[in-house]
Amino acid sequence: MTLTLALLLECLIGDPENRWHPVAWFGRWATWCESFLYGDDWRTGLVAWSLVISLPLSIIYLGHHLFGMFFDVLLVWLSIGWKSLFEHVRAVLESNDLEAARHSISRIVSRDTAAMNDADCQRAALESLAENASDAVIAPLFWFFIFGPIGAAAYRMINTLDAMWGYHNTRYEHFAYIAAKSDDIVNYIPARITAYLMLLVGQKVAWQAVQKQAQTHASPNAGYPEVALAFAANIRLGGDVMREGVCDTRPNYGAIDARDVNTQVAKDAMIVVRNSLCLGVAMIYLLQWLL
Repeated sequence: MTLTLALLLECLIGDPENRWHPVAWFGRWATWCESFLYGDDWRTGLVAWSLVISLPLSIIYLGHHLFGMFFDVLLVWLSIGWKSLFEHVRAVLESNDLEAARHSISRIVSRDTAAMNDADCQRAALESLAENASDAVIAPLFWFFIFGPIGAAAYRMINTLDAMWGYHNTRYEHFAYIAAKSDDIVNYIPARITAYLMLLVGQKVAWQAVQKQAQTHASPNAGYPEVALAFAANIRLGGDVMREGVCDTRPNYGAIDARDVNTQVAKDAMIVVRNSLCLGVAMIYLLQWLL
């Protein structure tokens, strides 16, 4: 019942406005803690990470026991981002002009967008869609299945801290080591589950082919759903991108004869992702029924 009500709220409402969203409050709490705990070493980062996570988690644990299912439904609903995930991608695909597409894609990726063409914007949107199909939907649902609503909320906090601190630059390289590694750990299984789901609903390919290309990705996890989507939808993803004025050299993902990205191809890929998420939810219901 908890999962059903949470998914219903997500379908009907989606994410609340940013200023009211608990993740935004959590982000402000993390920024405040960083302002007086920051130090350029992993031990300081561990202390900051532990404090930022432990206090909200304690409040969530208390709320879970005081308010029961009502609170649990809110926890699960606010831990997933299914509706907003597709809204952000559609904003790129349905933009009226290139500048609008660049503005929309700049909201969901960290790469330079000024020189992007339409295909670049659409490809970046699909890569973000694939990665966040795991981060924003399958991973919180996986941890909900393992540890209940508190598990989903804890995952969302870990993932949010990595999004805030997990950058390879002079400020965060050491301080954010624990934040980045913990996110790698909690996403390890969900990223691969997401990739499998995409292959189940899309074009079939040997897992070894996905694994081989995914291992060339800078992230130990994000490459799996991105490469899987490229194969499942028969599209070409990856390729070089610009980040902070520097070219980030990346291989192409997908089959050798994969389709180049265009608006129709991108819509086909969105259907693959949507179907894979629906299959993932159906599998959770089945496992809950069996167990």
